[in-house]
Amino acid sequence: MRKPLTALLLLVYLFAYIVLAATIGGMTSAWPRWAELAFYVVAGIAWIFPLKPLFAWMNSGAPPPEDD
Repeated sequence: MRKPLTALLLLVYLFAYIVLAATIGGMTSAWPRWAELAFYVVAGIAWIFPLKPLFAWMNSGAPPPEDD
């Protein structure tokens, strides 16, 4: 049950993050080019950090691997 729930949470999170980044990105046209570039670099990398706990939770219920 964890994997389907995680997939749903991932889709909701990514949709919200994209909408937020695009909204803020639309406001950056008046910024200097270096600040605009910095925003897009940070926005392009920062989305992944909140996902680490989500994936750790998803995999915490996994059975241990079998020894053959």
